[in-house]
Amino acid sequence: MDLAGTTVLVTGASSGIGRDTAILLSSLNARIVLTGRNRDRLRETLARLDGQGHRVEPFDFSRLEEIADWLRSLTAGAGPLNGLVHCAGVELISPIRFVRQQDVEELVRINLLSSIMLVRAFTQKACHATPSSIVFLSSIMGTNGAPSMSVYGASKAALIGLAKSLAVELAPRRIRVNCVAAGCVQTEMLARFRDLFSVEQFQALERAHPLGFGTARDVAHAAAFLLADTGRWITGSTLTVDGGYSAQ
Repeated sequence: MDLAGTTVLVTGASSGIGRDTAILLSSLNARIVLTGRNRDRLRETLARLDGQGHRVEPFDFSRLEEIADWLRSLTAGAGPLNGLVHCAGVELISPIRFVRQQDVEELVRINLLSSIMLVRAFTQKACHATPSSIVFLSSIMGTNGAPSMSVYGASKAALIGLAKSLAVELAPRRIRVNCVAAGCVQTEMLARFRDLFSVEQFQALERAHPLGFGTARDVAHAAAFLLADTGRWITGSTLTVDGGYSAQ
């Protein structure tokens, strides 16, 4: 799983799974390009990376029309990317009767459309190395139903379908595309669940994970596995990392 000599773009690297993924990949000798909306928090991540040559490149992925130019400019300075881990995203926890169209449009724009446009940009000439690997951060909410998670789950299910078709389309160009479907891990999102749920509901959620809640590092290990040569014969797949949630 040594990633020496590779450059990997990690989105959503200012916190949570994105931050832990960047830290882990740097310990595997990758050169990391950190992106997210908050420059100060990205710099906090940067300070925790091993090695040298890492970069902070803030960007708001809701600006879909600017993604291609931004990535061309980024790779002109950092060089072609060997890997992309797309962790940036938002969640929506709401019963369907309270869901507003504008909330759905914002979530789909960031969780799905940005993924499509980012891969489109990644495939531009000089933006990616050969071979290379793309990992989308999906969720078990994309494969398992749960109350108040319908819109979020739909966006994460869409990533799984997107990865399958892209894997076939991009295989001739030696670009692999996979997903990691994560269960509930101890991040800011889980903290918001704690605030929204009753004590009994939150305890039930934890019991639904036979191995308990995971950590961001647990998910980061899966992304690293898919990026590295350990995943060289894997494409179009979804690696479930959920503490047993979906086994029940």
